[in-house]
Amino acid sequence: MTTEAASGGVERRVRVVLVDDHRMFRTGVQAEIGQTERTGVEVVGEAADVDQAITVITATRPEVVLLDVHLPGGGGVEVLRRCASLMAAAEDPVRFLALSVSDAAEDVIGVIRGGARGYVTKTITGADLVESIFQVQEGDAVFSPRLAGFVLDAFASTDAPPVDEDLDRLTQREREVLRLIARGYAYKEIAKQLFISVKTVESHVSAVLRKLQLSNRHELTRWATARRLV
Repeated sequence: MTTEAASGGVERRVRVVLVDDHRMFRTGVQAEIGQTERTGVEVVGEAADVDQAITVITATRPEVVLLDVHLPGGGGVEVLRRCASLMAAAEDPVRFLALSVSDAAEDVIGVIRGGARGYVTKTITGADLVESIFQVQEGDAVFSPRLAGFVLDAFASTDAPPVDEDLDRLTQREREVLRLIARGYAYKEIAKQLFISVKTVESHVSAVLRKLQLSNRHELTRWATARRLV
């Protein structure tokens, strides 16, 4: 932060891309940002799925991306994977702040391992979200209080391995299907939620069962429950 900005002589500004598959939520976030006393956040692009996100982020090169975890096309982790070079840029890196309804440890750890600088839930206030955006722009790490514990447990604990080798065999989309199956969703419901065909859901379930060496969805549910993925 410049001296002028610190003293109020120059307004701090940050360009943001908003990635979420719910249009009404994106509209609501923009409204919340606009109603805060602090100005300087400019939403320069929006995206509803992974491919759109890559296109918009590449074209606009924002300072910060507000990224949902569960997206059609592979999820937030896939966006992070495909934007790795932008995050690693020596000058003007693109930084990511996860903004999700999920507070599951697996989701938090997944995006942080992918390169996100922070993770906040959608219960955050507009003013706190704006402050978090500026903090991430400056290179700080930002977490909702409870979620910070997940990160500390995963990266600092010597009692448990930081990586679940079985879970890491699955792609991001396979993990999404796994979680929904374990929650009792029917194939048609999963297909509708993830914007894929029933046949594709069946293929993902078969792949998950094969990789985890399980026989049926009941064993899969027990497996997911034991790892607190449900």
